[in-house]
Amino acid sequence: MAINLSKGQKVELTKSNPNLKHIMVGLGWDVNVFEGGYDFDLDASAFALGAYGKCLADSDFVFYGNLRHPSGAIVHMGDNLTGEGEGDDEQIEVDLSLIPGNITKIAFTVTIYDSDKRRQNFGQVSNAYIRIVDEDTGTELIHYDLGEDFSIETAIVVGEIYLYNGNWKFNAVGSGFRGGLAALCGHYGIDVE
Repeated sequence: MAINLSKGQKVELTKSNPNLKHIMVGLGWDVNVFEGGYDFDLDASAFALGAYGKCLADSDFVFYGNLRHPSGAIVHMGDNLTGEGEGDDEQIEVDLSLIPGNITKIAFTVTIYDSDKRRQNFGQVSNAYIRIVDEDTGTELIHYDLGEDFSIETAIVVGEIYLYNGNWKFNAVGSGFRGGLAALCGHYGIDVE
């Protein structure tokens, strides 16, 4: 049975489950009825972060344009361009045993592609969530619904896994940003053109 989290809540992943190795991070959302002439293309990303909360290299940013971390520890399963259908809209797989020692946190984010041009924001998105599944057993461990707290934001840090005293934990972040993917990249130390 999955643990349902609230914003800011932290829960351990590996302390009580030492065999946990492969997790799937599922991100999903629905788009409210909106007549703007454009589909909503939301994109999930992962930022592998060092001790100071920044990416150590551009390759630590895993997204639709870089589907695999060099270590093989983080793999993006592909870009869903419309968010149509039930279940997870995008998935990122993480092999905890392959995460390099200099990576202490992985932040999972969702952004709206081309949000300025399309005049879209997270006020037009509902039922957004993140879930963590033990891939080896198929068991959903954690589920966090973001709620309807966003209006003008175009990027959200949904949640993060982080290393604490040798064990991996999950933090339900739910923090919004204006400025889309570029704002998140700047926050995590990635230079964008």
